[in-house]
Amino acid sequence: MTTAPAPGPPAEGADPPPPDSVGETDGVEPGPAGAAHPPASGPTGGAGPLGFDPAEMRLLGHWVVDRVIEHLEGLPRKPVVRTGTPAALEAALGGPPPECGGDAREALEVLTGVALEHMQHGDHPRYFARVPSPSSFAAVLADWLGTGFNAIAASWAGGSGPTTVELVALEWLRELTGLPPGTEGIMTSGGSVANLTALAAARAAEGPGVCYLSDQAHASIGRGLRALGFPPGHVRVLPSDEGLRLPLAALAAAVRTDAAAGERPGFVVATAGTTNTGAVDPLPEIADLCRAEGLWLHVDGAYGAAAALCDAGRRALAGVERADSLVLDPHKWLFQPYDLGCVFVTRPGVLERAFTMTPEYLADVTGTAGEVDLRDRGLELSRRARGLKLWLTFRVHGVARLREAIAHGIGLAEHAEQSVAEDPRWEVVTPASLGIVTFALRGAGPEEHRARAAELAESGYAAVTSTRVHGRPVLRLCTINPRTTRDDILGTLARLGVRLSGV
Repeated sequence: MTTAPAPGPPAEGADPPPPDSVGETDGVEPGPAGAAHPPASGPTGGAGPLGFDPAEMRLLGHWVVDRVIEHLEGLPRKPVVRTGTPAALEAALGGPPPECGGDAREALEVLTGVALEHMQHGDHPRYFARVPSPSSFAAVLADWLGTGFNAIAASWAGGSGPTTVELVALEWLRELTGLPPGTEGIMTSGGSVANLTALAAARAAEGPGVCYLSDQAHASIGRGLRALGFPPGHVRVLPSDEGLRLPLAALAAAVRTDAAAGERPGFVVATAGTTNTGAVDPLPEIADLCRAEGLWLHVDGAYGAAAALCDAGRRALAGVERADSLVLDPHKWLFQPYDLGCVFVTRPGVLERAFTMTPEYLADVTGTAGEVDLRDRGLELSRRARGLKLWLTFRVHGVARLREAIAHGIGLAEHAEQSVAEDPRWEVVTPASLGIVTFALRGAGPEEHRARAAELAESGYAAVTSTRVHGRPVLRLCTINPRTTRDDILGTLARLGVRLSGV
């Protein structure tokens, strides 16, 4: 396979070139070649049949590091999203199983130039769709180390160092979000599995019962409840109020109605930053109700809970510290690469009682007093060391810089809201909340909004989400990337058709 020349950067102030579709060319070629080829690796090099000699490992490792740095440096000039066709990607990446293998550098070029180019770049400063994942380089370094050392965090005996790192990082987050001392936690792949883990532990601790949530709860909550075997009649989805929040009066009425009918009200799922609009349920009032009625309060803060690190976020999230269980995703607003979610349960021992298993073959790696086997706090037995990257991010950047980055994201959404409000043809539908704002072109239907979002993405300049708010079609920005500038916001709005003052 030949190597395509690297495109030059666009002129100052120009848009990046539109991405070429894989399906529009005869083939798919990798990106720039970079450093010189190291020697070809045979099947018996270095340490055993799958090894490399140390010199070749260094050359290949340096090549990989250079490609990652080029990716990060070049993001503002790259298309935000690039999508290929199944046939073309299969032709470039597939074929029969390679019996004899081949040159490692050539394979790496295909991997970086084809597979990793055809995806959304959630770390791009103008990626505003869904929820970005603007990873820090410190976290990338830690992930590399964890993978290179093949680190596991399942049992204390097998991974006491990585386990301690995870527990320390969780404790730092516990303190920063205001959860009480003694809260225990576990890291997962993300919010879906984290919510499933928390709700499974809650039901194991409390027994069967009715679960209450709003129509703005994340779709994975309902899926998780079904997977856990909650009967449809034990899941109450309540219409959200005008502020897209779980309405307290309707919740209290539903709890009373179920109790009077002989059902056992058991669980409330509140949201700290909905995915669609960033809305926060009335957490203090819901916590009061849960305490009075003996309900387990689970807070899904996968998107928004990390904002509690800064002053504006802490005010918006007041009451989150009263949750019986809380979920947050560091791969969103704590700038970690995929994947990383966190579960916190404020009742000690609940996770272990729900998930501990003691087969004979684990007898040699079962912790004693004071030792934590993380496999007993969730559904995974084999667990990679996810805590390394979050720990290193805290150690390298410190809370102050993370706090500043989070506040920057909140401010960008507020700036976008103010800019949209200047054009009377457009309407702010939901004001900026925890880094999310939605807006609509007056009189336009869903097709018009989707077309504008699609045209913007196809241009390569930026990506936004077209969605609905209480049935109304809107465009949505999520602005949590600390690399994003106000000019990025204004350039995106202008290309969507918003008239900006002074532009």
